[in-house]
Amino acid sequence: MKEKQMSSNTIQPLDSIGPVANDTAKKEMDPVKIEYNEGKKYYENQNYGQAAVALHNALVGFEERKDDSGIANASNQLGHVCLARKEFESALSHYQRALEICDKANDRMSILAVMHKMVEANKELGNHPQAVKLCLDILDHYQDNRDPQGTVDTLEKMAEIYLDQGEKSKAADAYRTISSIHKNFKHENMAGQFLEKAAALDASL
Repeated sequence: MKEKQMSSNTIQPLDSIGPVANDTAKKEMDPVKIEYNEGKKYYENQNYGQAAVALHNALVGFEERKDDSGIANASNQLGHVCLARKEFESALSHYQRALEICDKANDRMSILAVMHKMVEANKELGNHPQAVKLCLDILDHYQDNRDPQGTVDTLEKMAEIYLDQGEKSKAADAYRTISSIHKNFKHENMAGQFLEKAAALDASL
């Protein structure tokens, strides 16, 4: 299985629904888009305070224009900033707003990218049931689209969440499912490794 790359920094509507800007000259003349891009750069440079200010200003600008693509992307970026600052409740609020717009636009890749981040934030908050629920929703997306790599990655996340809760039997079940997926693709070594993980958890019960 070849791993599919999925950006967590810029959600798809930026390109597929309404680009923030493809024309460099126009981008440089638009103060809202300049603010947005500066915020992204601050975030990438781990200057989270300035990133938050710039992205908030960009969000306000996009809101004034009723630009859903811009609102979704700015909200998504603010979620990343809050996650980096360990402000998990705020991160979830921003991600939820981005998710609603992506869902309305039926933008599958962006929905998945945002939901993965929401799993991370919920896990950090100790909201394990919600994190598992999100993982199950993500699994539905991957299975509907026959994406075994995405399914495996999500099952691994679920196993980690179950282990955090002390639910070893559920984690073992997740590992067994991963093993069977690898076996279907003739990945015997990987299948064996996950089966061993499941057996070790079973033995510790």
